[in-house]
This record gives sequence, C-alpha cells and structure tokens, in this order.
Amino acid sequence: MSTGEGALPRIGLGTFGLTGAGGLGALLSAISIGYRHIDTAQSYGTEENVGRAIARSGILRNDFFVTTKVTTANLVRLEESVDDSLNLMGLGYADLVLIHWPGRYDDPPVSDYIGRLARVQDSGKASLIGVSNFTRAHVDQAIAEIGLGRLETNQFEQNVFLQNRVLADHCRDAGIGVTAYMPLAGGRLDQTPLLAEIAARHDAGVNQIALAFLLAIGSVVIPKSATPERQKSNLEAATITLDDAEVAALAALDRGQRFIDPEWGPDWD
Repeated sequence: MSTGEGALPRIGLGTFGLTGAGGLGALLSAISIGYRHIDTAQSYGTEENVGRAIARSGILRNDFFVTTKVTTANLVRLEESVDDSLNLMGLGYADLVLIHWPGRYDDPPVSDYIGRLARVQDSGKASLIGVSNFTRAHVDQAIAEIGLGRLETNQFEQNVFLQNRVLADHCRDAGIGVTAYMPLAGGRLDQTPLLAEIAARHDAGVNQIALAFLLAIGSVVIPKSATPERQKSNLEAATITLDDAEVAALAALDRGQRFIDPEWGPDWD
C-alpha cells in the first residue's frame, strides 16, 4: 500500500547519462558519499551500471532504494520488461517501479497497462509502484483502475521555475507523493538574484537552496551529478532549513517554464 510522502528517501541520485565506465565511477562515488536512493530507467541505459555499483559497494541490498521506470515501448510487455530490468541490475526486486510516461498520444490508454503494474507489485518484484509524467487526468484514470493507496509517487518535472502546484496538490490530495526531476532546472539557476541572496544568507550554493525549497514543500528530489563535489553538495541540501518567508519568496519564482516537453507527450495541467 502507498504511504504517500515519506517512504522514499528525500534525496536520490538521478542517473540519466551515467553510462559506461565514467557513469559507473560516478555511481560508486555517490554511494561512498552516502546516497542510497538511486533512480534509473529502462530508457537511460544505466540499469546495468546501477546493479554493478550496488554489488561493488559491499553494502547490503536492503540498504538501497532503487527506482526504475518502464518505457512507453514496453507498456505492452510490462511484466516481462520489469524482469529484464531486474536481470540487468542483478536484483531480485526493485523498491519502486514507475510508468515512465503515459502512452504516446495516450496510446495505449492507462487502463490497458496500470493493472499490469499492480500485478508486478503483487508478485513481489516491486515493493512500491507509481507513475511519472502523469497529468491529473492520468492519475485519476489509474486510481479508477487500481484504487486509492496503490500509487506511491508521481515523478514529474518540478523546480523553482516550474512548480506544478495544481498537479502536486492533486497528487497529495490522493495520498500520492511528488518526486521532482530536473530539480535544478537543467543548470539554469545561477542568474537568479533571489536564489543567490538566500544562498549567501545560509552560506550555501544556489543549487542547494533550489533543492531545499523543493524539500520544504514536501517533494522528493533526484538531482543528477557525476562529480563528487556536486554530489556531496546536493546531498547536504537536506540540512538547510528555509524559513516561511524564504519559501514564499522562492514560490514566487514560478513561471511555468517547462524544459522537458516531447511532442508526443501529454496535455500538461
């Protein structure tokens, strides 16, 4: 059953682009720094590296929280594709399996595959299940099929420039947590005076303040970084406490600026 917010570690490592030997090194670095929540996907080409990094770390599997995501091409063979992912990672189960995107142009519809995702959880191959890039309508369709309390999170683009409040509130009202990808707005934060001002006040970096804001409003964040220094900085964002005035000021930065918007994607809220 879903627990809404709280089951996922608050900060995870996004792994998009962490392929090859360099990507494996970045994963091992992150684990050594303290990351235990690792977010991968079938379409990233990083599942094998994630599994290798966990195996090489010497840390117990149960100490990790591993998320993977089923790509749209695999919605018609969802259960088999999860088996493929687990085999690639060398893991007996994933902590969280998400639908990465609703079907392209909503084909297939949510009703065709969300029950299969529930069966993956029922089989023990996923401790938790959820969705990604689902609009309010998609979330409601999923709930209509499998009921309240099954979806742990909806992972979607969220940062200070795109706060997606309507969708976030809708998910939380249904007991579904929010996981923010692109939490650092693709590296576009440095020219924002308000972020710099608050960062100076906390003796922190602008990226840390951007992450601290999302944490303050209840989101899980999964920033990606290949460098140990930035990995450490991102993880330390959890130690920053923003006051109510700072949170309100940062909320005013919202300008609905979306960076990830494929032509075949959903009609966003």
